[in-house]
Parts: sequence; C-alpha cells; structure tokens
Amino acid sequence: MPTLTRRRPGRTAAAVALTLLITMSAAACSTTTPDAAPYATATHGDPAFDDTFRHEFADVDGVRMHYVTGGSGTPVVLIHGWPQTWYGWWPIMPALAEHHTVYAVDLPGLGDSTGSPTGYDKATLARYVHTLVADRLGVRDARVIGHDFGAAVAFQYAAQFPADTARLGYLDLPLPGPAIDAPTYRSLSWHIAFHTQRRVPETVVGDDVRAYLALFYPQVAYEGTAFGGTSDRSPFTDAEIDEFARTYSRPEALRAASNSIAPSIKTSATPSRPHR
Repeated sequence: MPTLTRRRPGRTAAAVALTLLITMSAAACSTTTPDAAPYATATHGDPAFDDTFRHEFADVDGVRMHYVTGGSGTPVVLIHGWPQTWYGWWPIMPALAEHHTVYAVDLPGLGDSTGSPTGYDKATLARYVHTLVADRLGVRDARVIGHDFGAAVAFQYAAQFPADTARLGYLDLPLPGPAIDAPTYRSLSWHIAFHTQRRVPETVVGDDVRAYLALFYPQVAYEGTAFGGTSDRSPFTDAEIDEFARTYSRPEALRAASNSIAPSIKTSATPSRPHR
C-alpha cells in the first residue's frame, strides 16, 4: 500500500505564494509597451519630438485634418508638397520651434488627414487650411510657407485671406501665369503628366508605392534626371521614405495626390492674385 505524505499547512501556503509571485513577475516582464498610433510611428520615442511637439486633429468641413504643432512665438504654418507629408518639414521644425509656434499641416486627403474635400484645386485646399488655422486654432497672423504644390496652396491662402497672412514663403514651384501655360507646365517633368491621368497612377503603382517613391525622389531632387541632371542621390533616408510610403500606400491618398496635381495644370494660366 502506498504511503500518503501529509503536507504541512505552512509549507503549502509558502509554495502557493511563491507560485503566485513567479507568475506575476513573468506577466510583468512579458508586458510590452503599447504600439504607437500609425500617425505617430515616425516620431514615437523621439525626445526631440516628445519634448516640444504633439500630434493633433481637427474636423474641417468633412475632413479630419492632421497637424503637428509645437514651440512658442510668432506662428508659422508649413504646407507640404508631393509626395510628402508634414514629416518633410521635420528636419527644420525643432529649430523653428525655438522662436515660433509651428503648425505643420497634412493637406486634405494626404498624410494622416482623411476624408474628401469639396475640391482639389488650390483655392479650395487653401480654404481648408485657413479654416483650420484661423477659425479652429485662432491664428490670424500666420507666416504661411509652402513647398512644391504646397506653395500654390500657400499662395492661394495669402491671395484669399491677406488680412490673416503676415508673410508668404513660396518654395520650389514655378508660379503659374501667362509665361507658363498648361502645356508648358505639363512638360516640366514626366510625373506631372503621369499623375494627371485619371485612375492611372494608383493602378500602375498599386502595391509598389515604396519602391516607386524610392525611385522617384532622386529623379526630382536637385540635379535629378527629371530636370536634366545626372544625380541619383535621394534627398531622404530610408526611414523617411518608409514614413511617406506609409501614408501614400492608401489608394485614396494616391488618388487625392493626383487630383491635387490635375487642377494645377488646368488652371495654371489664370491663378488668383493677392488682394492689394
């Protein structure tokens, strides 16, 4: 007959407590930090961002607009070009924030701004940015700076709302007008004509958005082949391209980008002019 071993109550309680302690410790060690929200992936854990900047959203006429803000001082509004997002301004934002309150905006339908604006012409996009900046944020003395087709949006901002515009910065975009008609504008680079074709860009690029952008950026950069140069150096790091590709991988974002380029061609000969 087998011998029954009687456990002592004290020893049993100690064993149970030790088991619970080990289990709790293991659970604590296995706990992981929650993943960052998609819009914060590129800035997650970056002390230069965390110490000064924050991601914000605001609803503007059916579009959930994303912007990044930080710093203190006179307000500066940064409007990105294509194919970029607010993140294209990131390298200079910490320095700007030392003397300015910075607002880096994702244009409607691009970046992490979602929803469809009522139109993709630059005058309409400028009204969305103005509603965000002047009406939602209460900023009516903005220094508005745009790059690439963001410059055209900034131009329209200043043209339509001169009383709310302290300064205009216009970077890296020929100013459409009598000297640059639609055919001339379209011929400036292959990508302008390509992205004005309805449904073609998102169909051709498809699931290869990152590969496309990695090839595209060197071509249209300074001394790139799109403008007669010979350089094949990308102006962006792999991490920066990853971030841009994250947002442009959405079919609706590629479509919005093409829709934003097309009105520039159609109306390039008759831009709005700033009020005197």
